[in-house]
Amino acid sequence: MEILSKKSLVFVVLFVGLSLIGMNLNFSPLVGANNQFFTLFQFWGPVAGGFLGAGFGIATVLIAQLANFLLAGKQFELLNILRLAPMLFAAYYFSKNMQKNFDDRLSILVPVLAIMVFVANPVGAQAWYFSLFWLIPIVVKFLPENLILRSLGATFTAHAVGGAIWAWSVPMTQATWSALIPVVIYERLLFAGGIAVSYVIFTNVLNAIEQNSSINVSKIINIERKYLLF
Repeated sequence: MEILSKKSLVFVVLFVGLSLIGMNLNFSPLVGANNQFFTLFQFWGPVAGGFLGAGFGIATVLIAQLANFLLAGKQFELLNILRLAPMLFAAYYFSKNMQKNFDDRLSILVPVLAIMVFVANPVGAQAWYFSLFWLIPIVVKFLPENLILRSLGATFTAHAVGGAIWAWSVPMTQATWSALIPVVIYERLLFAGGIAVSYVIFTNVLNAIEQNSSINVSKIINIERKYLLF
């Protein structure tokens, strides 16, 4: 997709609007920081990459996050700005489902670098086993295409980037990182399920629009018809 058409912009506006709502509905608190939360946006943020491709998908997610950043009146602090990054990489990962093995080097390189950054931190070195979660996006790249695995890889890519940033930005102890392990498993499985379900829902809604209007949605954005329910 070389040019973002006016019809594509309609999808972008709708996605951004829905994302603004999701980013203001808290799901769970972030350990180690006051008034920082995972939001419902985690359940569908990466799917923009699947519909719009890597470039426009990342741009759409960034627009949504920046709009929320400004509307919420957040301060331009380093941690707040860095927290924009995880979902951008998740959108990229989700967009590259057709590239397997080492064909998609960036999706492999990102978690590898995240692990290196994490264990370079003194406390991270003590809790090195926590970063083993970030092997998941790498392993998924060598497995057959599957929406759940793709979603799992995307959410753990976000987790890898966020975890590496968190290790150097927020004071944590080895015990705290260890205590987070079951929480991470629970949250990321939910996020992966949410990403997969939301992708199927978006796909079917967009297909319904195409079937009941003159808009050829599949020429505007990527529609994976194998996920159509009807």
